[in-house]
Amino acid sequence: MKAAFMLVAATFALAACGEKPQSLQPPKQDASAFQGTGMPFAAPGWKQGDKTSWEQQLKTRAQNGQNDYAKVN
Repeated sequence: MKAAFMLVAATFALAACGEKPQSLQPPKQDASAFQGTGMPFAAPGWKQGDKTSWEQQLKTRAQNGQNDYAKVN
């Protein structure tokens, strides 16, 4: 009985040493923000892949949504 327990314990102990090698995956290359996601959900007036259109949308969003002086109470 004791020998069987020792055999099982040794088997579990040695199983922990059998880790599979881990290799690094190549890093994911992110696209620029103005490239878009390819999804049809986009702000009106913005064309995916057009950097100038992207910058104009950012300016408009900053002016309309973050400028407290431009808001009318």
